[in-house]
Order: sequence, then structure tokens, then C-alpha cells
Amino acid sequence: MSKVTMKLDALTCPSCMTKIEGALNKKDGVKNVKVLFNASKVKAEFDDAAVSADDLENTVTDLGYAVQSSKVKAL
Repeated sequence: MSKVTMKLDALTCPSCMTKIEGALNKKDGVKNVKVLFNASKVKAEFDDAAVSADDLENTVTDLGYAVQSSKVKAL
């Protein structure tokens, strides 16, 4: 298991949170997703064997959000 924290360019509305959480939660291997609206961050726990941090980042960018930086940490 690992955890990725992504700093996004900006979140403009609460529906952005729902959109990102929904898309990431549909990915195989994702266990826990939290979107911090005021901090413009996404935190997700995931199974490295099922999905990569790059795949999760690509999912967020495909939704139209710019990822400024991301950090991955083993749990």
C-alpha cells in the first residue's frame, strides 16, 4: 500500500471534490480518497500492485485539473 498526495492548481467549487473522489474511487486498488477543497489537495491510498500513482495523477488531469506536484509515500 502507498499514499499519494497531489497538489492541484485550484479547486473552484465543491462539485470538483465530488468529481475527483468519484473518478479515483472507481479505480481498482484505490482504498481511500480525500479531497481537501481549501488546500487544493487530493490524498489517496492505493495498492501498488493494482494501480500506480502516475495512473491516479493522469485520472485527475484527464478530468481537467492541473496537478502542480505529487508525493508518494509507502504505508
